[in-house]
Amino acid sequence: MKRTELDELGEFGLIKHLTRNFGKMNKSTLKGVGDDAAVIQYGSGNATVISTDMLVENVHFDLIYTPLKHLGYKAIMVNLSDIYAMNAYPRQVLVSMAISNKYSVEALDEIYEGMRMACVQQGVDLVGGDSTSSLKGMTLSITAIGEQATDKIVYRSGAKAGDLICVSGDLGAAYVGLQLLEREKSVFLANPNMQPEFEGQNYLVGRILKPEARKDMVEFFESVKLLPTSMIDISDGLSSEVLHICNQSKCGAIIEEMHVPVSELTYQKALDFNTDPMVCAMHGGEDYELLFTIDPKDAEKIKYNLEISIIGEIVPEKDGVRLQTKAGRMHDLIAQGWRHY
Repeated sequence: MKRTELDELGEFGLIKHLTRNFGKMNKSTLKGVGDDAAVIQYGSGNATVISTDMLVENVHFDLIYTPLKHLGYKAIMVNLSDIYAMNAYPRQVLVSMAISNKYSVEALDEIYEGMRMACVQQGVDLVGGDSTSSLKGMTLSITAIGEQATDKIVYRSGAKAGDLICVSGDLGAAYVGLQLLEREKSVFLANPNMQPEFEGQNYLVGRILKPEARKDMVEFFESVKLLPTSMIDISDGLSSEVLHICNQSKCGAIIEEMHVPVSELTYQKALDFNTDPMVCAMHGGEDYELLFTIDPKDAEKIKYNLEISIIGEIVPEKDGVRLQTKAGRMHDLIAQGWRHY
């Protein structure tokens, strides 16, 4: 039998391959595999939105520089981000974990305190989960449950030619923060007596260790009566997420480099690392901002929101997905962000 390596398919290719023979047998399943969350509706009320995600020790987090309380906080926030990416509101979470005997009860208390803080901030209830033993390290699995009216749920597949491409916040900070942490880890391992140098870097380090799900964006959409035509959260990098929307919506896109938001702190620290700040913004990942498209007639509704940048336009599929550089040159947009396999 021919052996196919996981990295030949990648995360989304693998999911598509493994679920290719699964049909939809229940009318209550409005959306299954292929978006930030599944959408289920029982009866005539709001639909239920469900997403699940895992964090694996030494793959998604490194305990040398990740405080346990921050780990718990982040585990909740990154899952809630998927619910917000559907323009829905999270209501409950379930937490499952596999833990080795290197963890004490006190260590788990710290993780759960971080989870509690995230739940309180976001108005979400922890309603259950599971725990089991692990031969090595820790794996956290969070299931987030939310709700929204069916006509207000936003999918990746609704973008159309002429739509404006928008993003919340700024990009690349989490990646630069990670590089900073990895640098200090290397220094520590070489000389444990050396103290880390994080002075003035709270924003960058915070973006990777303590991300904030963009509940405020969903609340803003509701307040100005704006319904994005498509949306996704930026976990694997802007380039990857633009391509996901284009693939699902059967369209192309032009991203204008000069309009991609990068904070001054991110810009300067990227240069310190001899890295192009735009590479960090386009491919870094873990920003957990929202990438969304809107009808041009709704542009006035976001005009005065300083947290939103218009970074490009949706074009016909035949025109491809391209990046326009500050010099005006066009390049095909290639995803170079996080690969799960």
